[in-house]
Amino acid sequence: MKTGGGIPNFFIVGAPKCGTTSMYSYLSGHPEVYFPEIKEPHHFASDIYSPMYVRDRRDYLDLYSGWGGEPVVGDASVWYLYSRRAAAEIHDFCPEARILVMLRNPVEMVHSYHSQRLAWGNEEIRDFAAALDAEGERRRGNLLPRRNPYPVEGLYYSEIARYAEQLERYLTRFGRERVHVILFDDFRSSTADVFRRVLLFLEVDPDYTPRFAVQNPNRVRRSMWLHNMLYHAPAGLVSGAKMVVPPPLRRPLWSFLARANTSYRQRPPIEASQKQRLQRYYRDDILRLGAILERDLETLWLEGGR
Repeated sequence: MKTGGGIPNFFIVGAPKCGTTSMYSYLSGHPEVYFPEIKEPHHFASDIYSPMYVRDRRDYLDLYSGWGGEPVVGDASVWYLYSRRAAAEIHDFCPEARILVMLRNPVEMVHSYHSQRLAWGNEEIRDFAAALDAEGERRRGNLLPRRNPYPVEGLYYSEIARYAEQLERYLTRFGRERVHVILFDDFRSSTADVFRRVLLFLEVDPDYTPRFAVQNPNRVRRSMWLHNMLYHAPAGLVSGAKMVVPPPLRRPLWSFLARANTSYRQRPPIEASQKQRLQRYYRDDILRLGAILERDLETLWLEGGR
């Protein structure tokens, strides 16, 4: 199958809210690395569904039609890590692929991810503890948000940050030499050094230095009504707006309203009771992950996070 583009051979597989957007942004500017404009095509992970994902193989490869011969051709899809099938499917597609995994203290990760879903309007349970408690009902198809184009698995907060088994699937398929793991703690405190090690892992020029800036900060919508009109408006309303707003002004107006409706602010800290609850829940998985990585995650994520 010829597409005239590159074939992906490098995958940032997740996890969500662990720095993948920043890493994608930093790597995209490297002259030896190519990413398509769509950050998360999620072509693989056939066990996770979203109407937004690019599942047709020809359509997926067409995303890379702008490839200019760069040796590293990337795909950054954060649900590849959670998926039970993605590791095998990526390996079948490209056995020599390099895999980048980014992980964060699971308590911080799920709390941050819940906040992000609220901001995007695809989570309606605003209280974090209540959202955790709703998982059982959600697995039965109840208490689901009305607007959610993303995988329903993203609402299973207790599961998405159980990293040990997820990582082992990639280590088993690709071997340790082709899987590079970054802890968000290191990425946040030593961004330049961590980024340079990624470049060495990819065997590209390690002296390239981008402008390091946070790419996906915590955000709050000033008006959820306006947010829903911008992102989830009924088809009839969209058609009416197109009759009123001239084509050259549509995208600028939409962008202006989206920016004006977004406020960036520090996320309120997780309640102590919920933090302790999640630390107990994730404890065994954290210890298992620490053994895999040969890192003292008990001190870093459990004792250090008390």
